[in-house]
Amino acid sequence: MKQFLVPQFIDVEDKIIGPITTRQFIEFLFMGLLDFIAYKLADFSLFLFIAIINLAFFGTLAFIKVNGQTFHYFILNIIQTMKKPRLRVWFRQVSRADLGEEAKEDKKEAPRPPQKKIIGTSKLSELALIADTGGVYKGED
Repeated sequence: MKQFLVPQFIDVEDKIIGPITTRQFIEFLFMGLLDFIAYKLADFSLFLFIAIINLAFFGTLAFIKVNGQTFHYFILNIIQTMKKPRLRVWFRQVSRADLGEEAKEDKKEAPRPPQKKIIGTSKLSELALIADTGGVYKGED
């Protein structure tokens, strides 16, 4: 039988410069590009303001982790959660008011889910005895 090597640390990002990962390096390159554009197009005080905002934003994206996830995944999870409905209904009964005009014409009631047969404790103990004996005991029927 062939043996294969299984990678162990697949969730750890590759480091390129000291503790900086590839993702963090690319984020800081993009921040530097935005700061360079702001330096060329704005006066020095506006450039300083934009550079501080960029540093705070990209520093948060690069280094902050929430529950072991990087911050951009955390933000994406928040957005996805906000899009989903808060109320979830397992089996919604359709009422006459929901049906509107059709409910007045049609006298049928809304379909009901099938009811489960409730087994008493004596029947459960009998079934357990049948299972324990492997079918030798046939039951009281």
